Amino acid sequence: MLLVTTSLKKTFLFLCVFICFKTFAQNNIPILETGGTSMPNEWIDDITGHRVIKLINRAGINSSFYFHNNPFIISADKKNDKMIFFGTTNGVKNAYTVNLENKEVTQITFSETSIGAEIVGHKYNNLYFQKQDKVYVTNIKTKETKLVFTFPENYKGNIATVNSDETILAGSKASDAQADIPKKYPEKKDFFDRIFDAHEPNDLFTINIKTGKLQVIHTERTWLGHVQFSPTNPSILMFCHEGPWHKLDRIWHININTKEVKLMHKRTMDMEIAGHEWFAPDGKTIWFDLQQPKGETFFVAGTNIKTGVEKKYRVKRDEWSIHFNISDDQKMFCGDGGDAGQVARATNGMWIYHFMPLGDSLKSEKLVNMKHQYYKLEPNVHFTPNGKWVVFRANFEGTENVYAVEVKKYTN
Repeated sequence: MLLVTTSLKKTFLFLCVFICFKTFAQNNIPILETGGTSMPNEWIDDITGHRVIKLINRAGINSSFYFHNNPFIISADKKNDKMIFFGTTNGVKNAYTVNLENKEVTQITFSETSIGAEIVGHKYNNLYFQKQDKVYVTNIKTKETKLVFTFPENYKGNIATVNSDETILAGSKASDAQADIPKKYPEKKDFFDRIFDAHEPNDLFTINIKTGKLQVIHTERTWLGHVQFSPTNPSILMFCHEGPWHKLDRIWHININTKEVKLMHKRTMDMEIAGHEWFAPDGKTIWFDLQQPKGETFFVAGTNIKTGVEKKYRVKRDEWSIHFNISDDQKMFCGDGGDAGQVARATNGMWIYHFMPLGDSLKSEKLVNMKHQYYKLEPNVHFTPNGKWVVFRANFEGTENVYAVEVKKYTN
């Protein structure tokens, strides 16, 4: 009996040591399942082995930018880069910065009502935003805020982007009839087709930041959106035809000086879709999610703006992501995955992904287990400027916040 008891004690002790080893890395970073409960400030994802941090430690709701809007301010020494995000307290949204090195949070706008738009000028490090009919600019360093423009009573548009030399803002305006549709039908599933089928006139417009001159540069009787200036060419403005992707050729750009419009990808088969487009950091390529046909064969594809030549990388069904993005050195891609209700109908797609081109495909690595994410909040991934982290937003703790995962697998 004594021998049995001693043996059991040794077994129990071994299991305790093993569990402790599995639960903590050598520097006491816990190894945990991501989400489903309150998380510490950093942990190792127990499935992927990658380190995840709460990038924002601030009370209230914290939101990172949409995937194609560049939120980063690069410091001169590249050691104190910052990211702009929105923080909401008591229903009021303002802009903040977080230092990517030490996670220090600084408020940069102090509006008593919520601000809108996600526009950073990277030449002068300004944040442009809109409140009702007024457009403002705040310098991120000095926090000085100035009025840029007031929309006239008979023309209420929405700004979306600033060009690379910070001289021109651009945006879109829908007809009053189109604007009323989502007011009557607030759910996307109810308003999406209705807006497309209405074929109401939509404008693209520019605003000269110095003179305040508003100019309508393009009008179509279709829904226009995803307006983005090239990060390097101040004259090139990308936009899309919104609506059911399989019914339209979506991706276009316009030269704001010549008004020449070009299609960036022409569909080649029934039910083909292309969308969620974004510029490469050097402005030479427009990348997008390509499915040939919808829900069957998946690619990340890119069109060279000058030559029209396309390249595409195959991704597996479970690796398809609502949004993809590319690193500043253009050597890596990332993706935010998707749940089973998305177009890919993935059975195991709820992950933050890292991708490396390998021939005509993308080789994937899982970075974060997103099984506790409610995907109505899309994670919208961004590489940090140094390419070492992928930033994303999530609600897997129950409240929307901003996180970052280390691209390199954690080692003690």
